Amino acid sequence: MRRLQQRRGWAWNLAVPIVKPTLLATTKRTWIDGDKIPATGGCILVFNHVSHIDPLTAAHIVYDHGRMPRYLAKSGLFKNPALGYFLRSAGQIPVERLSKNAIGAFDAAVQAVRAGECVVVYPEGTLTRDPDLWPMAGKSGAARIALETGAPVIPIGQWGAHDLLYPYAKKPHLFPRTQITMKVGDPVPLDDLAAIQPRTLEVIGKATGRIMDALTALVSDLRGEPAPAERFDPRRAGVRPTGNPAKKEHR
Repeated sequence: MRRLQQRRGWAWNLAVPIVKPTLLATTKRTWIDGDKIPATGGCILVFNHVSHIDPLTAAHIVYDHGRMPRYLAKSGLFKNPALGYFLRSAGQIPVERLSKNAIGAFDAAVQAVRAGECVVVYPEGTLTRDPDLWPMAGKSGAARIALETGAPVIPIGQWGAHDLLYPYAKKPHLFPRTQITMKVGDPVPLDDLAAIQPRTLEVIGKATGRIMDALTALVSDLRGEPAPAERFDPRRAGVRPTGNPAKKEHR
């Protein structure tokens, strides 16, 4: 554990006294190798995504180790004026998924990392569609930010948040307290790929694959079982890329 050295700002001063006691009351936590989260400097933290509660539990481990996370968050959360003002004040970055406008989020994330901040990315881009909640095929955002900045990518495997709030469930399971376990890995080796110019789709794909391999290995360790030989790919499976995959679309 480390003490926070950064200035929090009003949004964090408002959120921390509300969110942290709530998490302490509803979860039991095991942080493994948390000291591998860089104490200072720009970095990219990548998590697997199994619950809508993940941003709160991720903030918990990051904050407990002396950093304030900046998220790439879906733009829909910012449409409410009050919530959008709060999220922006807390340093969060809106992403318009499946849109050309996502480049603005990339630029903002690169700028934040270069300014020495800790940016959190869910490289799957949404809650996993894997039937058994394994990490699925990743998007390229985290890899692109890393290759552009040279900042370390730190994988953090997590397990248990789905027991508190299962994907797309409407009500959390508050009691008894849910066990949340997270394990922080070593930086993903990307230096050789960062040195390659021009930065082709093949290079970005290899970097994304390494990130997802590292993340999946951590989740496998936490679950105590081998991951599937092939990661679930929503496109090949014909599963909708955003929203509840079990909910029929209205046409």
